[in-house]
Amino acid sequence: MDYMRDFRKLDVWRRSHELTLAVYRDTESFPASERFGLTSQLRRAAAAVPANIAEGAGRYSKREYAHFLNQALGSTNELEYHLLLSYDLGLLDKPTYGARLADVGEIRSKMTRLRQAVVSRQ
Repeated sequence: MDYMRDFRKLDVWRRSHELTLAVYRDTESFPASERFGLTSQLRRAAAAVPANIAEGAGRYSKREYAHFLNQALGSTNELEYHLLLSYDLGLLDKPTYGARLADVGEIRSKMTRLRQAVVSRQ
């Protein structure tokens, strides 16, 4: 049985937490009509990434850990789509959209490497 890992020590968790904070700030200016729509979806998808990393790190088996990393990876795809929709609707400007996409790409790359490392040690 593996020991529980401290998710706060993972660079990918820290970066995804920073991205979540940025998404919360970015969506503050969204129209009130999007409060329960796109604002909520963006925030939920962003927060799901570090939340799944944290939950997986608390599991005792590497298989379970890898499962939660897969969930987090899926949430990066969902977040990427919601960012695109926000941009296409004119809710995010081009520099903000580009910065968030770069963040998502970096996080996805780090998480893929972490997942590969976890799976290869099973």
